Amino acid sequence: MKTLYLDLSMGAAGDMLTAALLELFDDRKAVLEGLRALGVPGVEFAALPSQKCGITGTHMSVLVSGEEESEALHADAHHDHGHHHPHRHLSDVEAIINGLHAPKKVLSDADAVYRLIAEAESAVHGESVSEIHFHEVGTLDAIADVTAVCYLLHLLSPDKIVASPVHVGSGTVRCAHGVLPVPAPATALLLTGIPTYGGEIGGELCTPTGAALLKYFVDAFVPQPVMAVEKIGYGMGKKDFPRANCVRAFLGQTADAQGDRVWELQCNLDDMTPEAMAFAAERLLSSGVLDVFLTPILMKKGRPGTLLTVLCRPEDRERIVKEVFRHTTTLGVRMTEKTRATLERRETTESTPLGPVRQK
Repeated sequence: MKTLYLDLSMGAAGDMLTAALLELFDDRKAVLEGLRALGVPGVEFAALPSQKCGITGTHMSVLVSGEEESEALHADAHHDHGHHHPHRHLSDVEAIINGLHAPKKVLSDADAVYRLIAEAESAVHGESVSEIHFHEVGTLDAIADVTAVCYLLHLLSPDKIVASPVHVGSGTVRCAHGVLPVPAPATALLLTGIPTYGGEIGGELCTPTGAALLKYFVDAFVPQPVMAVEKIGYGMGKKDFPRANCVRAFLGQTADAQGDRVWELQCNLDDMTPEAMAFAAERLLSSGVLDVFLTPILMKKGRPGTLLTVLCRPEDRERIVKEVFRHTTTLGVRMTEKTRATLERRETTESTPLGPVRQK
């Protein structure tokens, strides 16, 4: 299985992800020309050699009318130079994206990423999605970063994308709204449900753009799987830290197993009859869970009991917990997120001298 693994031990930003993915291509010049041909208004992509802590990689420079737009915006916030930078609505960003010269899949992916950002900003600022003004994430270089990552992933077409837990950094960050804690509120909201950590490095390591791209594209956040690595890309950030400030991208082959996340729900039962527990298990199975099983256990004071275990998909967890409470006498449910690997399953019918035989 063609697998892309992202090492996010120094966080993630749109330009770092773009540079790391670009390094995975043999003909980088041709791919870079493809990025330029997207037609983001006034934007120029440049892949520059960069070195961090003795490691060589690529820094993706995105210039808007000859300057880095986000940096100019930050300078205005610091010094009030009086420059005007448009604060775009989601509809403005969507109009720019849908006017680009790119495959429909790339445009729809970029639209979806920006909708994630808009929903997070909406929740943080208490405004509707249509009213939200994008500041840093609405600049043309940010739009270029998002579209570039969508375009490069479209070209790579991995079967699966997995990543490490995300290092978010620590301290504060200055933005158009003022000084905010790291991770910034919208970034923190985008990263809900994703394993993160901070404290090692002072500064913002994961940007809202990076968080939204990870949220949208990554299938699982787990340690690097067993894989035969074929190519490695280093996408360098702008700042220097005691550790190499880069995103590493590993492209290679993993075993033909399907890996996904499931929730394991468990409770101990000692006051239900076997018939009632069998009925509860039957009802849970009919509710769309992945598996239900009952295990004999020994509880306090030597009392015999039963451990009910239910496996379900992440999107079904809250509904299935309610079903457990409805059909059992438990007062609490323990919940643990698990990662599983499953083989691809199929059913066929084989011809034999004794007639057709169905096999799984």
